[in-house]
Amino acid sequence: MIQTITITGIKDFEADHIFECGQCFRWNVEDGKYVGVAGGYVARVSYEDGILTLETTGGDEKFWSHYFDLETDYSAIKSDIISKEPKIEKACNEGYGIRILNQDKFETLISFIVSQNNNIPRIKKCIESICEHYGEYLGEVFGKKRYAFPTVDALADASICDLADLKLGYRCEYIVASAQQYRKEGAPTTYDQILSYHGIGPKVANCILLFGLHRVDAFPIDTWVKHIMNDMYGFSEKDVKGMAAFATEKYGQYAGYAQQYLFHYYRNVKFT
Repeated sequence: MIQTITITGIKDFEADHIFECGQCFRWNVEDGKYVGVAGGYVARVSYEDGILTLETTGGDEKFWSHYFDLETDYSAIKSDIISKEPKIEKACNEGYGIRILNQDKFETLISFIVSQNNNIPRIKKCIESICEHYGEYLGEVFGKKRYAFPTVDALADASICDLADLKLGYRCEYIVASAQQYRKEGAPTTYDQILSYHGIGPKVANCILLFGLHRVDAFPIDTWVKHIMNDMYGFSEKDVKGMAAFATEKYGQYAGYAQQYLFHYYRNVKFT
């Protein structure tokens, strides 16, 4: 059963800005609208003139408002960032519709383990394969078979050999070990706890902090961000520590938002 949820008075929202900024991997354009799975619910999203419409298999307005971070004033955040660093104004304006999702912690942890040394199309394919083999079947929705993200137990008890059949490579061991650690210790809450997971380094740890724990002061530094910091501020692309310290000083508590605005601008505007 599909229900329709309509949320009005929404500003600073653009679906492609949100879903194409590298923070999530289960949303795709189908027949002109984004369709994805979150919290075990399938949803199709459309937005026009301040009205967000969700056609979904479940979740109430409160769930989706939290997921899309609708209670956060992104206009105020952009104003604050620009006041501290005017050079970022163009990026903020170009990525006006970005919102940092409140995603499931376990799903984000595993997804960014899969993301290592990988491109986005292949990351999406790998994650869907994991869901199809280990996640709950949600039925055929909007013309396709849909699956929930696997539970902690499903991946903690998975065979590395079986995961290898999904062409996950060396990540198979990381996935199973991380699921087992998550089951034993619960969700990580700090940067150091995330780093204690097998196979996770600083970049992935910061992605999980920002996109999984909603620590919006985190500043993930990937290849794109290295290019950005070199182009904007002259940093050597090897000086990751210097970039991180600079981001903390320059962008402060909103470093994660700044990273997303810059990532979107350089990936979609500056270098195109």
